[in-house]
Amino acid sequence: MPKHDWTRDELVLICEAVAARGWKAFHASSKEASELSTLIRELSSVPEADRDAAFRSPESIQRKSYDIVTAASWYQGTPTKGGSLTRKVVVEYEANPELFDVEARALRLAAAPVAEGPVMDLDDDLAEAEAREGRAMLVAHYRRERNRPLRQAKLQFVLASGGQIRCEVCGFSFGARYGELGEGFVEVHHVLPLHTSGETITRLRDLALLCSNCHRMIHRARPWLTPAELRSRLQPI
Repeated sequence: MPKHDWTRDELVLICEAVAARGWKAFHASSKEASELSTLIRELSSVPEADRDAAFRSPESIQRKSYDIVTAASWYQGTPTKGGSLTRKVVVEYEANPELFDVEARALRLAAAPVAEGPVMDLDDDLAEAEAREGRAMLVAHYRRERNRPLRQAKLQFVLASGGQIRCEVCGFSFGARYGELGEGFVEVHHVLPLHTSGETITRLRDLALLCSNCHRMIHRARPWLTPAELRSRLQPI
């Protein structure tokens, strides 16, 4: 089996968990190592056919947790050879633990099933999209955009990163325009339509903050535009 390098998402999850328990490494036999192993295997994009029994096993979680502990700035001993990405993630965590905690929570939410729930009525502007995507697929896309915990994690991530809750295309802020009534309000758009991405794990980088107008313009285009593509079409008023 080929060797698979650890990804940033995987390292964020382990680093956050190690930090949460006082920067203590995990033992392979622990419940925490087993749960992390299951979660990371669930999130991994490595095909099942390319995995062996050791792939992201509790034993590998134990080894990587020691790499993370020994990469911490306060560690006085000889660090293990955990790799440059591991060291980079630890440095980033120490610089902004709040941001990493939000990111790790979002990754955990992404692995959880999206609850069934009501979806807004589709109006005339979206009738063609329904026909093209298929009703079931379009409804699934809207449910994905309305995953409330993941939406909240995206907003927290933006704020923890020093950003503002405003449209990523036109810059409109509901809070600035409507005051207290609009504070914290924004629509969340999944940048990958299901007809091109299929059922995938949703990550924070897949979500864009949009005002209602820009969101509708993205869905109105054939094929759907990316936020950057719509931004390039903005006209002065």
